[in-house]
Order: sequence, then structure tokens, then C-alpha cells
Amino acid sequence: MRITNKVLIFISLILLFSCQYIDDHTGNPISVPPQLVLEENIQYQLPFTILSAIENDIEIRNGGYGSAATAHPRNKGKFYAITDRGPNTDFLDGKKFPVSSYTPRIGLFAITAKAEIILKKEILLKDPVGTPISGIPNPEGKGATGEIPYDINGNQLPFDDFGLDSEGLVALRDGTFWVSDEYGPHIVHYSAEGIELERISPIGVNEGNGGRKLPAVFAKRRPNRGMEGLAITPNEKTLVGIMQSTLYNPTRIRTDLTRIITFDLETGETKQYLYRQEKSNLSNSEIVALSSSEFLVVERDGKFSGEGPVQKHIYKINISNATDVTGNDINAEFGLLINTKTLEESTWAEIGNTGIRPVTKTLVADIVEKTGYPHDKLEGIWLIDEHTLGCINDDDFSVTDVNNDGIIEQKILPNTDQKIDAGSLYMIKANF
Repeated sequence: MRITNKVLIFISLILLFSCQYIDDHTGNPISVPPQLVLEENIQYQLPFTILSAIENDIEIRNGGYGSAATAHPRNKGKFYAITDRGPNTDFLDGKKFPVSSYTPRIGLFAITAKAEIILKKEILLKDPVGTPISGIPNPEGKGATGEIPYDINGNQLPFDDFGLDSEGLVALRDGTFWVSDEYGPHIVHYSAEGIELERISPIGVNEGNGGRKLPAVFAKRRPNRGMEGLAITPNEKTLVGIMQSTLYNPTRIRTDLTRIITFDLETGETKQYLYRQEKSNLSNSEIVALSSSEFLVVERDGKFSGEGPVQKHIYKINISNATDVTGNDINAEFGLLINTKTLEESTWAEIGNTGIRPVTKTLVADIVEKTGYPHDKLEGIWLIDEHTLGCINDDDFSVTDVNNDGIIEQKILPNTDQKIDAGSLYMIKANF
């Protein structure tokens, strides 16, 4: 029998769309190679529901899945994304939480053959006994940032020992997750069902940490600018976290220096490296591992592209030739010093004169240039394959507070016909 090219193509299509994968959570076979139907630079909206509707027809949307994203480690075409602490606005000496009972959560997403994104499962984060946590700040001694929580009516709320402002996400092959946050900052290990297994922080007093902790200097994080990104090396042996901005070490210093930390999951050993931003007060809001030494990092501002020049960049960094700046004592309050000055107080010239080298970096993609990206917060990267990224924004549950006065407003994209900001996925091609 003679097999023509058309027959071969038909057989290939049948094999492609019947390819079976096993879902880690249900044990059922699924079929996907959906990333093949996604087109580059097109906006795909993440699903949402209405969490709450308040006066003036403001919609608080149960979206928010943009603080971080990560590939499903076993199922091609699926990815996980995580929310932060929930809808909030600045208010008095802290934050107003209009839905104060909100529980931070991980979403499992899949792409259909029609290039639609569907939410397959929500995993609520829980404390060690299985009680859902909140996004309310921690009390003193548990990772407090100094932020006072208030409800929608301005009444002060009690603190939450296990509250989390989740920002970084790692999914392991065993079905568990690691999450980093902006309070402690904490790095928390969760079961496949979202139950806390271990909590690691600079405080070192949280239950279930086995004495393991982060260097004390990380407690100098700025409120709302903690450990914004988290990755794991391909061998799943080392967590790698990146701080969003310069530490307040010892005071409010705005520079272009941030810190990267590695955490050996077997030994608990940590190392620290310096990252130099392109200009002062930018945000490093995501990190994803390519190897044990190379990573992709988001470096961005907080502006909408409709408001003028913006920066939403992805860099490839290498830590192999960078200097570990941990010093001899991880319990040192201010970390390694240079002539009595902290690293955050020192100039890059002073740092360089000691022989300290930051990580090397190379620009991989300008997301605004590639997609026209209209959002303010580029915070999630889904590594689809060795040349393809899924980029996800944080929509802040589609609400904002323009004047920082606690008045909740709809988050609208500038220079649009009152288009509400929504969680979206953009697929881009790049050379890593």
C-alpha cells in the first residue's frame, strides 16, 4: 500500500490529539498539547467570577491569578497560578481588606483546543491543621510588616499568625508546592491539598520549620515588597527567591540593588547574590529556573503602557560567577557590611572595590515592544518550552485606589473605552 503525504499528515494529527497524559490530582488521563494552538502576542483572558459588588457598581473580581505562574511539572499545556493576599487598598497606617475573609489560593489552568483558558481547580492555602488562612498580615514576632488591617468599613481586624501575601510559586513533581510571600518574608511548603507542611522565615520561630530559617537581613524587606519571585532548580534541590525591591537596611533607601537567595532543601544552607536593576525603584516580580545557575527574571516598573514610556523586561541572569554576600553569620541583623555600611547603603563602586560581583544579566524580551502590553504589573511567567513563555499580569482583582485614601475604585486600563483590567496570558517567543 502506498502512503501519501496527506495520509501521513492525517495520521500525525490523530496521534497528536490523542496523546494522553495523566492528571496528578485526579489520576484520570487527559489529552493536551494545547500550547500548540496558542498564537504569539495575542491576549488570552483568564476566567473570573464576581467576588463582591460594592457601591457605584464596582466589581471585585475573583480573578487575581497573576502574582506568579509556573508550569505543571507533569502535564504539558497546564499551568498553575497564584493569587496574592486578596483585594486591598491603602488605608490610614495599613491596608483595607474589602473581602477580609478571602483565602489566597493556587489555580490549576488548562488550555482548550479552541485556545480558551479554563480554571480546572482551586487549591485554598491552609494552616498546619487544615484551616483556610487569610491574607491578613501577621502579628509581631510572626513576620509583621507594620501594616494594620482594616475591614471595608474601616474597623481594625485581628492579625493572622498564618496569613500570607503570596507572590512566588513553585510546583514540584510530587504534587506539593512552595510559596514565597511579602510578609515575613516566608517560604512555605504546602501539600497538594494546600495544607502547610513547613514555614521558613528570617524570624525562625514559626511552627514546623525544624530550625531552618532565612538570613535575618531579609526581615528588612519593605512592606509590600518582599520575596516577590520563587523558582526551583530543575533537579528540585534548590529554591531560588528574589526580593522585589531594595531592603530597608537599615532605613528607607531607594536604590537599584535587590537580593537573590538560594535555599538548599536538603541542608538548609543559604547563599545570597546581588542583582543590579536598570534604574532605581523598579520591581523584580518573577524568577524561573532554566538550569542550576541560569534564570529568567522580570524587571518592571508599576506604570501602565498607556501612560507613557514603561519598562516590562525579562532578563536572563547567571549566578555562577556572582559573589555570595551572606557573610559568616546568617543571624546578623544587617547582613554583610562594607566598612560599617550595609550593602544597601553602599554605592556600586564601593561594592565593586571589595571584589563583590552581582549576577550577570542579558535582556531577553521587552514585553511591551512585543505585545503592546497594556497592564501595569507583569508578575507571572509560565515557561512553556525552551523558546516560549507565557506572561501573566496581576489584575489586583480588578480594583485599585488611585488616591491612596481607602476608596475602592475599578481598575481601568488607561486610554481605553473604560476597559477593566483583567488577568491575561500572552505567549511570546524568545531566545533564552
